[in-house]
Amino acid sequence: MTPLAEAPIEVVVTRLLTQAGLSLAVAESCTGGLLGHRLTNVPGSSAVFKGGVVAYSYSAKERLLHVNHADLVRYGAVSNVIAQQMARGARNLLDADYALSITGIAGPGGGMPGKPVGLTFIGLAFDGGVLWRQHIWQGDRAANKSQSVEAALHFLKEILPEKEKVA
Repeated sequence: MTPLAEAPIEVVVTRLLTQAGLSLAVAESCTGGLLGHRLTNVPGSSAVFKGGVVAYSYSAKERLLHVNHADLVRYGAVSNVIAQQMARGARNLLDADYALSITGIAGPGGGMPGKPVGLTFIGLAFDGGVLWRQHIWQGDRAANKSQSVEAALHFLKEILPEKEKVA
């Protein structure tokens, strides 16, 4: 078994969640399932990964994750408000202890004033509430998606309670 400090981040969070008996769900937009893919590549991930939703359109976000339509119109899909609602929706839908969400503009097009290509919001829902982070990546589409997934997994690792970080 690879030492935890040297393992890929998806292996680390899977081990930490497994040791703590906790579960994870995901809600993805711009990453199109890459986060779920990375998690399910880890042997034993079925012990902690409940599933995920790829909600690319407004209607999918509303119908599957219960994202508020008025908020989508007001803030746009790429916003901290929507990232938080997506995470909360995935956690509720899949009855998970934690849920990560990713929404952003992967590029190369889609940017606009105030919302450049690479802008990404990550939401994290758990029993203590919902947190979020903002990033602006500078890569191409594939790099922006990959960096978003890495950042989401590191975000989860950082907020896991200290007792769950024992390797």
